[in-house]
Amino acid sequence: MILLALVFSAGVPCWSQSAIPASQKAYERTLQAQAFANERLWVWQRRLNLQDWDISVLVARASELKPKTLGNVHWDLAKKVAVIRVLDPVDYKLAPNEILPDIELTVVHELIHLEMAPTLADLRRTDANRVQEEKAVNRMAEALVLLGRGQ
Repeated sequence: MILLALVFSAGVPCWSQSAIPASQKAYERTLQAQAFANERLWVWQRRLNLQDWDISVLVARASELKPKTLGNVHWDLAKKVAVIRVLDPVDYKLAPNEILPDIELTVVHELIHLEMAPTLADLRRTDANRVQEEKAVNRMAEALVLLGRGQ
């Protein structure tokens, strides 16, 4: 009798396996993004020769970032410590298969800002030169990521 119960129950999917709540799926995507961002940070920090920096990456909700941004970086130049924030997949407007490649691009983009920090530290910042800086950083990040992917 017990054997029959085991045989029949093996073919019936468990509720917890077949219906994962949306919040659980979102949490898993956030964890996946965090792991991916950490791995790409490790790769790109070495490629850009920034090993002397203590850099961490965090997944952040859109409400924690400036409007219309996908990430940011805050650093302490004297201590060579930085924190990069990347947008949580929950808040992305891209197709799911485009999110992780975009997170990698964001990590590289923010690392380029970090690389340029000593040079730009004494520059008088204006809205105009910030726009120009963003355009230049975007072009460099896109080129580096494409090269990194062998394209």
